[in-house]
Amino acid sequence: MVSSAACLFFFFFFFFFFFFFFFSRLITIYFFSPIAHARHPVTRAPDAGDGCVCKERDALLDFMRGVNDADNALASWQWEKDCCRWIGVTCSSNRIRMAGNVIRLELSEASLGGQVLQGRMSPSLASLEHLEYPDLSALVLPGINSSSPKFLGSMTNLRYLDLSGCLFSGNVPPLLSNLSKLEYLDLSFSTLSGRVPPELGNLTRLKHLDLGNMQHMYSADISWITHLRSLEYLDMSLVNLSMVAPGWPQVLNTIPSLEVLNLAKCTLPSTPQALAQLNLTKLVQLDLSSNRLGHPIQSCWFWNLMSIESLELSETFLHGPFPTALGSFTALQWLGFSDNGNAATMLVDMRDLYALESLCLGGSLSHGNIEDLVDRLPHGITRDKPAQEGNFTSLSYLDLSDNHLAGIIPSDIAYTIPSLCHLDLSGNNLTGPIPIIENSSLSELILRSNQLTGQIPKLDRKIEVMDISINLLSGPLPIDIGSPNLLALILSSNYLIGRIPESVCESQSMIIVDLSNNFLEGAFPKSFQMQRLIFLLLSHNSFSGKLPSFLRNSNLVNYVDLSWNKFSGTLPQWIGHMVNLHFLHLSHNMFYGHIPIKITNLKNLHYFSLAANNISGAIPQCLSKLTMMTGKHSTIIEIDWFHAYFDVVDGSLGRIFSVVTKHQEQQYGDSILDVVGIDLSLNSLTGGIPDEITSLKRLLSLNLSWNQLSGEIVEKIGAMNSLESLDLSRNKFSGEIPPSLANLTYLSYLDLSYNNLTGRIPQGSQLDTLYAENPHIYDGNNGLYGPPLQRNCLGSELPKNSSQIMSKNVSDELMFYFGLGSGFTVGLWVVFCVVLFKKSWRIALFRLFDRIHDKVYVFVAITWASIGREATTD
Repeated sequence: MVSSAACLFFFFFFFFFFFFFFFSRLITIYFFSPIAHARHPVTRAPDAGDGCVCKERDALLDFMRGVNDADNALASWQWEKDCCRWIGVTCSSNRIRMAGNVIRLELSEASLGGQVLQGRMSPSLASLEHLEYPDLSALVLPGINSSSPKFLGSMTNLRYLDLSGCLFSGNVPPLLSNLSKLEYLDLSFSTLSGRVPPELGNLTRLKHLDLGNMQHMYSADISWITHLRSLEYLDMSLVNLSMVAPGWPQVLNTIPSLEVLNLAKCTLPSTPQALAQLNLTKLVQLDLSSNRLGHPIQSCWFWNLMSIESLELSETFLHGPFPTALGSFTALQWLGFSDNGNAATMLVDMRDLYALESLCLGGSLSHGNIEDLVDRLPHGITRDKPAQEGNFTSLSYLDLSDNHLAGIIPSDIAYTIPSLCHLDLSGNNLTGPIPIIENSSLSELILRSNQLTGQIPKLDRKIEVMDISINLLSGPLPIDIGSPNLLALILSSNYLIGRIPESVCESQSMIIVDLSNNFLEGAFPKSFQMQRLIFLLLSHNSFSGKLPSFLRNSNLVNYVDLSWNKFSGTLPQWIGHMVNLHFLHLSHNMFYGHIPIKITNLKNLHYFSLAANNISGAIPQCLSKLTMMTGKHSTIIEIDWFHAYFDVVDGSLGRIFSVVTKHQEQQYGDSILDVVGIDLSLNSLTGGIPDEITSLKRLLSLNLSWNQLSGEIVEKIGAMNSLESLDLSRNKFSGEIPPSLANLTYLSYLDLSYNNLTGRIPQGSQLDTLYAENPHIYDGNNGLYGPPLQRNCLGSELPKNSSQIMSKNVSDELMFYFGLGSGFTVGLWVVFCVVLFKKSWRIALFRLFDRIHDKVYVFVAITWASIGREATTD
């Protein structure tokens, strides 16, 4: 019994143990299989780690093989690693579908740390059947001959597609209309061309459509947009819509979900009509800029859209008064109405627009009074009415430039608009003093080109940019005009006097100092803390002393203009250490001595002028080291860098650079980067022109006139094929003009006058044109001959015109025949007179005639008889 009971006990024990183990295993598999499968998928790459679907991994690797990853941005894309952990790749991880499928492929510049990829878009991407979110905006195709990827039309699960910036050729694939789940489509900045396919109207789930900056696209009918009832964002800027019917606002009015609409630069037809019922109640951003609408402002269709927060109407040439409805746009934050031809008027009361942050009316108003206009702006506080809670204005950017505004700037403008940071009143007819600005938020004050008078007042130390140039300001500079935050100090073309205060040089953030065209004097302060200084412009003053020594330690200085002053002394060798120098203008001073040889170390130099000084010695050799002038130095980085600093003053730098070319003073702004020249005229330079000067291929202007240079003009001067202006006049050059000079096809100014040049002038259509424009270019060179001069050889003059040439030919012919006849007559009479008066000569002459007669008679008779006998014999 015991043994049987024990056996029964062990039987039930093992039975229940086995049942419990098996049942628990089933539960584990049933409930936790998705997690287990996520960690160990059924189909996975061998030795590739957990989570990656083999088929999709291979598709990604095939895509990578068609890409040139120079920056190694896809370093994590390795066969043995889990593709779900690769950069830019996201896989699914839920129970609805098999985990490990690629659903997001983010290859944008942002996701790759600013790096880009070059190559093709492999059709293998179509194997990513579960892909919803591909962003390939970082992919740069190798040219514009790569056709748009038609295989994308088969990826029906796509919800997001970003191909912005891809250099595709051809049309937008109509197959994109197959992507019925697509909610986001961005083709902006691509090079696709042709008609916008109306099949895009089939993408009924689309919320975001960006076709912006596709300047080769057009559409004659946008009715397909009416099918996109979920559309929230539409950008078709630069798409040609000139053939669209004038009723295009009615088409857009059928999309009540639209929030952002950008139709800038679309050549839209004018639509001067209001809509009976506006459905665009959610529209917050509207950009119609750079379309020549040209109708009255009041007839625009959008003045009932109180939801608008940003309204951009610049360069639309709308005219007339603004409607009073503008004063009810309480949600408005941005109003852009610049450059509209000064044909509008602003009489609207905008004091309730407390959300308004930026108001740009530059170049649009026909007239107005600055005090009245400012009074109609939203005021947070006034001196008579303190601010109430909730009524603080948000206005921070105010541009009223170039509007023919008159009047005096309100003295409390910075107080009544306490949030104001940028104020631009340039290019108006404002008078009176500059208001005192203290304890305000103002950081940029631009009052250029007005008629402001008085002295420069004490300004807030928060100001970063101050441009009050081209006014009637007078008096000395304030002692405390410099401040730690000051970036740009532009005071040119006024009547300022005195010396530069020490505080100017103590502004450590200073980038631009422009004090040109004033009556300032004295030496530049010795203390110098402007370590970020880029532009130093002091021309047309009476500054004296040596070249400012602080420039020696100014590693960032790029543009120095000290012309038309009284600086003196020799040019130091350390000038060659200013390796970032692009523009060095030292003309019309009193510098003397030799040109420092180390100046050839300035490889970034664009323009160099030492004209009208007392410089002597020879022109330095090794000019080929000026690599910016030789064309061996890239200017792309430099241009981007220049504009980065140019933007500091919000484009207000103006035409502040002065350059003399072709005997004319030209003013330049940011286009100074295009000026490449050397001007060493009006000095006492000796020796010859270095042969290496011909290596300066980018040089546009070369002026060596009024020196004592000698020798021959360099033979290969024609290699300077960019040269537009060449002045070698008033020197001692000798020899012939190099024939290669005729190869300078861009040459528009030439002066070789008053040298010792000899020989025939080279022939060439360009030289003939230059002579026709200025017939004095060869004056003072008596050894030159040949066309176009009136000397056919050294010392002999050519007739001046064809009538003189014909007259001279006729005269020579008459003289010839007259001489021939006269000689014959005189000779005949001499013989006759001798025979008549001398008997012995007369008898001898007659005997001679008789002998000749007899001999001729006998010869003829014998010959005739001989001929007769021969004829008879025959």
